[in-house]
Amino acid sequence: MLTPKQESTRWFDEEVRPHESSLRSYIRAVFPQLPDIDDLVQESYVRLIRAKEAGPIIRAKAYLFTTARNAALDFFRRRKIISIENVADFENSNVIDDSLNASDALNKQQELETLSSAVRSLPPRCRQVMTLRLLYGMPQKEIAQELKISEHTVKAQLAKGMRKCAEYFDTRGIKTYKT
Repeated sequence: MLTPKQESTRWFDEEVRPHESSLRSYIRAVFPQLPDIDDLVQESYVRLIRAKEAGPIIRAKAYLFTTARNAALDFFRRRKIISIENVADFENSNVIDDSLNASDALNKQQELETLSSAVRSLPPRCRQVMTLRLLYGMPQKEIAQELKISEHTVKAQLAKGMRKCAEYFDTRGIKTYKT
């Protein structure tokens, strides 16, 4: 019989650590401006272990990637200090800023929050499938393997999720485009 500490170590080694290289690739791709990926990976592990201590985690990989994304977003929210050197460099540069203006950025943030609320309102299985597809970009075949369900079930859950999200938007007066 394993002690709780041994069981926790076994769980981490079997369920979490195998995804480290994928996690690093994901972070590099989605957040290329992060100064230290190692710190973010460690922060993600700490958050994941704390969550595991609070209760069971069913899908360690999905939880790990979501935790890493949230940790990266937290990093950018906290980073409010701009050095004088960076401001001086900016004034001397000839770069044109093509990024979103404040209004566009706010609209984009509101759209993402609404989509997130719509997905959270879905039934659990449907929410899992939609999250793996939308957040992680996983193909249907991989989703089926990850969740141990048929590809037909994945396709049906995606259709149901899209339909329910469209209904969610309609009830809030948000126009959706049907193809």
